[in-house]
Amino acid sequence: MNTAMTTAAELLEVSELRFVEPSFAELTDELYSSLIPDLEATDGRLLVDERDDPIAIALRDDDAWHAATFLYRTPSVVWLERFEETGGEIYQEPRATWARAVRAHFAERIRAEIPPAINDLPPDRFEKARDLVAEHWGGRAGTGVIDACCGSGIGAAVLRSLGMEPLSYDNDAALIALGLAEGRLLPGEVCCIDGTFATDYVEPAPLGLALMMGQCYPGLNDDLWQGLVLELLALSEEALITVGTEPEAALIAGWVVEAGRGVEVVENERDPIYDRWVCLVHR
Repeated sequence: MNTAMTTAAELLEVSELRFVEPSFAELTDELYSSLIPDLEATDGRLLVDERDDPIAIALRDDDAWHAATFLYRTPSVVWLERFEETGGEIYQEPRATWARAVRAHFAERIRAEIPPAINDLPPDRFEKARDLVAEHWGGRAGTGVIDACCGSGIGAAVLRSLGMEPLSYDNDAALIALGLAEGRLLPGEVCCIDGTFATDYVEPAPLGLALMMGQCYPGLNDDLWQGLVLELLALSEEALITVGTEPEAALIAGWVVEAGRGVEVVENERDPIYDRWVCLVHR
């Protein structure tokens, strides 16, 4: 059965699921391994992955199912003991399937709760970005791509149009809400996290993309930029990073070389502002 769009609740065969973790970013917080709802559990579900490792536990009271997910932290003894007390059922799904469903759950909460940012993309942004990515990565259909600092999802839309498979992240929920509303971001393919900790949440992929990372101010936010770049390098074999100015491209190239990777910096004349300078990173 194709579970690409199956919800977390459907995977556990329950009508509704409430996660104890308030946000996707907090799925790594060990606090939620010991925090358990004050309830008289009448039923339980244990979800294990393809290696039989626990990745989620759900407990039912009279009102609802409450779940904790252990994709990114150690399975909780407290939750396991409460599950055993219920004599509940054990389910099995690939870890990637559950991760996609969990991303979708929290993305849908962003869509429902966060007002979207104002759409300020120029009308030709997509076509120019698509042409740029196709020039360097044409013929990569089916390849997984880390879409770092995704904003409202222009990179994800470009990658999907070229047959690639994006996994996007950003720390701006309003931009993600806009991307979801516009259809550039898909719920199962995006998460709201601090990109300087991306390796805690995201599995590596062959390619990494970061379109227009932002404005870098040496001495003010270059440490943040460096952290974002190094996390993307850790997650990808090759990367395509674009910025607006040549000095910003030079900064990134320096960090790439320090990390032991090769880099080529090229000027992109498609647009005077967006993606003007391109850093092509390789092993």
